[in-house]
Amino acid sequence: MDKEKAGRVSAKGRIEGLKCHFRVHPRYPRQTFSVFKNLVLASNNAGKLREFSAMLAPFFIEVVPQSAFDIPETDEPHFTFVENALAKARHAARLSGLPALADDSGLCVEALGGAPGVYSARYAGEPKSDARNNQKLLDALASIDGRHAHYYCALVLLRHADDPEPIIVEGEWHGEILREPRGSGGFGYDPLFLVPHLGCSAAELSNEVKNNLSHRAIAVQKLLERLRTAV
Repeated sequence: MDKEKAGRVSAKGRIEGLKCHFRVHPRYPRQTFSVFKNLVLASNNAGKLREFSAMLAPFFIEVVPQSAFDIPETDEPHFTFVENALAKARHAARLSGLPALADDSGLCVEALGGAPGVYSARYAGEPKSDARNNQKLLDALASIDGRHAHYYCALVLLRHADDPEPIIVEGEWHGEILREPRGSGGFGYDPLFLVPHLGCSAAELSNEVKNNLSHRAIAVQKLLERLRTAV
């Protein structure tokens, strides 16, 4: 068996192992956080809705997209992820009357000084395009060898629009930027984001595996821990 094929078989084995390990969440019992039975998600991003819904469903928390209330996206004028997440959560909570969950997340590349950062979704300008964003990133790194990067997520939960004590957590997912896209799953920069210990891109992971490894998964785990002590 050649080395490339052997590497892919080995990576496949590690992924299957993760599926088995994470099928039942190891930290939290299957319980209901009744205070937050229904949450409005302050985003119109279908990929984020799928991921948050899947991660919170075992805890009987229903995530309702803000589009269900005809809530438009709000501006994201801030220079930090957490400020943008707070602005989005307050906007959705005020217009829906429900507790609101918002994340502001993006890709931070060390060699680019943290770019695209808070501008990840619009890195290549309007209209938003994953394909153009990915190509711009490849162009920016074309002559650079250092390709370490991480996804970052600031996650905010508000009980109501004027909540003075928002629950704020964060998650990071470290990896490297590939020189060409791989895989057809996920969204955003996933085809370029290499998960080193698995030997594949985020776009090559199953939803089940990604939802236990990603920056959003890490943030959700921290959020659930906070909720356990708060309700």
